[in-house]
Amino acid sequence: MEELIKELKEKNLLRIIDEELDIDLEIPHIAYVEIKKEDSKALLFTNPVSKRLNKQFDMPVLMNVFGSYEATELIFDKHPDTIANEIESLLHMKPPEGFMDKLGMLGKLFNLKSVFPKRLSYKGSCQEIRQENIDLNEFPILTTWSKDGGPFITMGHVYTQSLDGTKHNVGMYRLQVYDNKRLGMHWQIHKDGAHFFHEYKEAGKKMPVTVAIGGDPLYIWCGQAPMPNGMFELLLYGLIREENARLVKSLTNEIYIPEDVDIVIEGFVDPDKMEIEGPFGDHTGYYTLKEEYPVMDVTCITTKKKPIYQATVVGKPPLEDKYMAWATERIFLPLLKTTVPELIDYNMPENGVFHNLILAKMKKMYPGHAKQFMHAFWGVGQMSFVKHAFFVGENAPELKNYDELSDYILDRVSVENILISEGVCDALDHASPNACYGGKLGVDCTGDNVEFPQKNILSDEKLYAKITTLVQDVKSIRQYKTHTKTPIVILGVDKSRPTKELYDALKPLKEHMKLLVFVDSISNELDNVYMLIWRVVNNIDALRDIYLEKEYIGIDATNKTLLDGYTREWPGDTNCDQEVIKSLQKKGLITQNKEFLKNYHV
Repeated sequence: MEELIKELKEKNLLRIIDEELDIDLEIPHIAYVEIKKEDSKALLFTNPVSKRLNKQFDMPVLMNVFGSYEATELIFDKHPDTIANEIESLLHMKPPEGFMDKLGMLGKLFNLKSVFPKRLSYKGSCQEIRQENIDLNEFPILTTWSKDGGPFITMGHVYTQSLDGTKHNVGMYRLQVYDNKRLGMHWQIHKDGAHFFHEYKEAGKKMPVTVAIGGDPLYIWCGQAPMPNGMFELLLYGLIREENARLVKSLTNEIYIPEDVDIVIEGFVDPDKMEIEGPFGDHTGYYTLKEEYPVMDVTCITTKKKPIYQATVVGKPPLEDKYMAWATERIFLPLLKTTVPELIDYNMPENGVFHNLILAKMKKMYPGHAKQFMHAFWGVGQMSFVKHAFFVGENAPELKNYDELSDYILDRVSVENILISEGVCDALDHASPNACYGGKLGVDCTGDNVEFPQKNILSDEKLYAKITTLVQDVKSIRQYKTHTKTPIVILGVDKSRPTKELYDALKPLKEHMKLLVFVDSISNELDNVYMLIWRVVNNIDALRDIYLEKEYIGIDATNKTLLDGYTREWPGDTNCDQEVIKSLQKKGLITQNKEFLKNYHV
C-alpha cells in the first residue's frame, strides 16, 4: 500500500488532506464529490477524528484508490485489455506441433505456477501488532450517509472457507459495526460466503471468518470479481500479478489471509445469531433497508506497525466502482465469450449501476438469434442479475459512443423485438415486487433497414398543451431523439393514480409519441439525461412497468406505492447532508460549482 501511495503521488493521482475531518459524513462526502470530477484523484486523509467518539486517530484513511482509469491501470500494472488477451490465449491453447511450440507452451505453463496462493509458515507483516483489548472503535470506520444504521467497513475483503475446508473464497461485503466486538455480515444469498454459511448452519457449527483491510488493492478487486462458484478469487490475483499470493494463517481461526494487508479482523459467525443490519446507502444510489443478517464475533485484531485504513464510498454514480467495473468488464470478456461465442463486446454504463443495464454487440447468425442470446446471457454467473439488456449488431457504433449508439437502438425498437422475461435479481434491487426475483427486459436491435411509421413531432410546448387537456398529473415534459424512429417523451408527473391509467389516457396522442417515460416530477430534472437513465433503470420492473402496444410504448419509472400494488417498503435516495456540504465548501475542500453538484444530485 505504501508503495502504491508513493506511485500515485509521483503521478499526481493523489490528493493529501491534512485538515482534521470527521469520519462521520465529512470524509465520505469529500470522497463522494471528488470521484465525480473528470480529473479525480485518490484521497489520503491524514487527520481523521470522531466527534461521536471524542477521538483522534493516528491512522490515515485512504479513499478512491481506484480513482481514475490511469490509477486503475497502475494498480493492475497493465491495461485490463492486456490481461484479457492473456486469458484468451490460455483459453485457446492448442497442442504444440513443433519444438518451438513446445518451448512456448512450457513458458506459459511455467507462468501458471504463480496462479496458486502460497501458504507461509510464519507470521505476516499484517500481524506485527496484536490488540490487547479488542476494540473496533480504534479504527476510523466511516459513517457515509446520514440515515445509515451506523459505521460500516466498506472495503474489507472477507475470507471464508467451506465446512470441509476444500473451497476458499474472498468477497467484498459491507460490514456494519454494532459495537467494539461485533460486525454485521452482509453476504447476499447468491454469494459464496452465504453458501458456506448455510453449510455451517446445517452442521450446527460456528463459521470462521477473517476480514482484511488494505494491502495490495488488487485483493479487493479480486474479491468483487465474478468468478465461478467455488473458485478462489486469489487465483486471479496470481494470474494478473504473475506471482503467488502469499498467505498467512489467522491467529485464532483456520482462515488464511494475505500477509501484507494493513488490518486483520478475525472471528466466528454463530449461525443461530441474527441481527438487524442497515439501513445503508448502497451503490444503487438508494438505501438498502433493514434486514436480518449473521453476526461476526471478533476474536482477534492485528495490524501492521503503521496501518492505513482503506475505505470506499458508494451511492449515486459516478463513483469508484466505475473504474473497478471497467476492469472487470474488459478482463472477463474472453470468459463470457466461451459461453456466448457470438459476443463481440459488451459495456456496462456507469449510470446503469452495472447490473441494471448492459449493452452487447453480437454477430447475428439467424432470425431470433438475439433472443436466444438473451437467455444464454441471463444464465451466465453474475450476468444472471442483469435486469435490462440491449443487443446490437456488429455494424453498430462503438458501445461507448452512447449518443450514436442510442440513435442506432432507437431506429430499431419495435414491440416484436422486445423480450420480457423473469429471473433472479440482485438482492439490492428495490423495484421488483419480490426480493431477489423480478422482471427482465431484453431488446433485439440487431436488425437493419427497419421501417416504422414516422411520428408527427410537435414542439414541447404544443405537446404539453395537448397532454394536459387529457391528464392533470403531468407537470412537465421533455422530448429527446425526435430525429429517430423512436422519439422519447419524458413526463414528470405528480401521480394521483396508477401510471398505467395515464398511459392509457394519452393514447389519443400516439400519432405524436412512441416511447413515453414517466418519472416523478419532484425528484427528477428532465434535462439531466445522465441521472434520468440512472433513475429509470433503477426504478422499473419489466413485468410490471413496461406497457407495450404497437408503436406506443410506456415505461413507469416513478417510485412505487400501494397505489401501484407495491407492498414492499420503497427506499430513499442517498442524499448528501447539505449542512456538511456547506461546511466543506467553506473550508475549500469541495467545489462550489453549483451546476456540477446539481448534475450529480449532490
